[in-house]
Amino acid sequence: MSGSKGRTSGGHGRTAGSVLSGLAVAVGCVLFLGGFIWGAVLYRPYTVPTDSMAPTIAAGARVLAQHVDGSEVRRGDVVVFRDSVWGDMPMVKRVVGVGGDKVACCNADGRLTVNGKPIEEPYLQGNGPASPVGFKAAVPQGQLFLLGDHRSDSMDSRVHLTDGDHGAVPRDAVDARVDARAWPIGSFGMLQRPTAFEALPGGTSQPGPVQPLVVAIVAGAVLILGGAAYGPIANRRRRTRV
Repeated sequence: MSGSKGRTSGGHGRTAGSVLSGLAVAVGCVLFLGGFIWGAVLYRPYTVPTDSMAPTIAAGARVLAQHVDGSEVRRGDVVVFRDSVWGDMPMVKRVVGVGGDKVACCNADGRLTVNGKPIEEPYLQGNGPASPVGFKAAVPQGQLFLLGDHRSDSMDSRVHLTDGDHGAVPRDAVDARVDARAWPIGSFGMLQRPTAFEALPGGTSQPGPVQPLVVAIVAGAVLILGGAAYGPIANRRRRTRV
C-alpha cells in the first residue's frame, strides 16, 4: 500500500492532527509572547503603599498603569504622578478637577461639586460626606486637582490648598493612568471609569488595551497547552487500538 489513512501524501507520517497541533502551538506562542511583550511596553506595575485609595485600591495592592501623556488625563482618572511638593515619590490619586475648574465640597447633600455640578462618587470609602473637611479651589490652567477615594485618610490636594497652585499638580507630573488591579489575585479587574464626569467638558477617558492583552495571553496559553497535549493523547489512543 502507498500509505495509511490519515497520513500526508509526503509519506513523512505527519497527520492532519499533528499539523494542526503544531500550528496551534505556533499561533499560541505568537499570542502569548506578543501579548506579554506589548503589555510590558505599554504598562508598568505599581504598588500602592497606603489605603488612601480604598476601597478602589487596597493598601499593598499592585496595579497596572499605562504610560500616558498628561494632556490625555481626564476627570475621574486614577493616575500615578510625582511632584516635589508632595514628596517626589510615585503617588496614586484620582483626578477630580482640571485647569479652569472650580472644585468645592461639600454641598447640602454632602457631595463634591465641580463647576457647581454635584458629582456622584460611588467609589468613595464610607457613606458620609465626600470630604470630612470643607474646601474650595480654583484649578489653574495646565494643572490637576487630585483626591484619594478614602477621603478621611488621604494626603491629597486638600492638604496643599495654601500652595501657589491651590493644591493642584502640573499635568506633566503624571507618569501613568491606572487601568487595572493586578494583585492580590482576588481583586484582579479593570478600574471602571466613573460616569459622573461624562457630562463635563472633556468627558472621560477610554481604558487602554489591557483587556485584549489579557485575552491574547490567555488564548495563547490555551493554544500552546492544547497543541502540546495533542501528541501524547494521540499516541495513547493509537496504543489502545493495537
